[in-house]
Amino acid sequence: MPTDSGVDRARLASLSHRERGVYADRHPRSAAAYASADHLFGRVPMTWMNKNAAGFPVYVGTARGARLTDIDGHEYVDFCLGDTGAMAGHSPAPVVAAVTHRLAELGGATTMLPTEDAAFVGAELARRFGLPYWSFALTATDANRWAVRLLRAVSGRPKILVNSYCYHGSVDESLIVVGPDGHGESREGNVGAPTDVTNTSRVAEFNDLAGLERELAHGDVAAVLMEPALTNIGIVLPEPGYLTGVRELTRRYGTYLINDETHTFSAGPGGATAAWGLEPDVLTIGKAIAGGIPIGAYGLSAALADALIGRADLDLVDMGGVGGTLAGNPVSMAAARATLTEVLTEEAFAGMIETAAAFADGVQKLIDDHQLPWSVAQLGARVEYRFANPAPRNGTESAATADAELEDFLHVYLANRGILLTPFHNMALMSPATTRADVDRHHEVFAAALAELT
Repeated sequence: MPTDSGVDRARLASLSHRERGVYADRHPRSAAAYASADHLFGRVPMTWMNKNAAGFPVYVGTARGARLTDIDGHEYVDFCLGDTGAMAGHSPAPVVAAVTHRLAELGGATTMLPTEDAAFVGAELARRFGLPYWSFALTATDANRWAVRLLRAVSGRPKILVNSYCYHGSVDESLIVVGPDGHGESREGNVGAPTDVTNTSRVAEFNDLAGLERELAHGDVAAVLMEPALTNIGIVLPEPGYLTGVRELTRRYGTYLINDETHTFSAGPGGATAAWGLEPDVLTIGKAIAGGIPIGAYGLSAALADALIGRADLDLVDMGGVGGTLAGNPVSMAAARATLTEVLTEEAFAGMIETAAAFADGVQKLIDDHQLPWSVAQLGARVEYRFANPAPRNGTESAATADAELEDFLHVYLANRGILLTPFHNMALMSPATTRADVDRHHEVFAAALAELT
């Protein structure tokens, strides 16, 4: 159990017990809905929905912009926003109009044929991220899987390298961490691995160029798959020169580089790739670019696209292992076009990042006021507070600072007072609809929580 979070554990336990009781009393309809979901595996549509602070999840009634109302009638300022999937806000009007037009007027949810919207979205993604050729999936997980297959094929190499405690969805190759002996091992809890992950993957700590070079020197790595900043283990920002070093090393060892921007898209209109001048061979993204409608996408450099198209031995049009019947469907394409042109614009990002800065500054002030050994990290429109200071510099350090009891207390305390954070960690995301008043409300409740803790 963590001992350095700066709070009294007995007080924390007592407050947590109280808040869970308040939560149960406030949510009888959600509790009943959960109890009656006998035919859902784990009682929820996806088992990760059981990651919550109070024993059962809030059930959604309505959601618009940065607000969500549960079936018990409680309204929340939503800083979770579908863990980035609703970064555009819930049901933004341009996306609703585009999807309604596609379904109700034009028709065709699934046609297995292209629409003009798809070409437009590909061109807009190329403009934003700098990679000229794009293809689509339904999730970023699939975009990563297909990119990995393509790069294994074109490189002739078997292994993928990732960072310890990275997050790339449920990609098998990514479920590896640096073990106590400094070598790769399967991440705890890995479900049904088809093979020992060390057969398919190598791993290096984020911000560790020496470790990266040591692994690349084996000469068997097809691609480095990485986020420009770690996000799902808490935000871990790159140190000066690190990302430049990664690109230099991958080129030196003949290894492709994939930037997974699914979460780091919060850095700006072109994600961290544009904001920080990065030059990946492949870029993967999902969630936010279609305003909450399922989508994934991957962009390819011109050289890589040419190398793949010229390979007559690769089945890229039928059963070659890349593709899906619903990928690139007309509804996802219409939603993405509306999101990118009318919702997540350059102007919107400027406002979101400014709001996030106010969130980060306010949280840091409260932490300082209470003399807590915590830290705050901001990645564009995304902010996270950590129970460690200085902030962790890699995934293993970040995992070691976890304090599940404290995190759960804060989440349920905030939820009981109308504030939702991402349930997997202490992430707050700003949408175009998030206001300074929403931020101020978080700080008011957060301050009350800290006052009770300390």
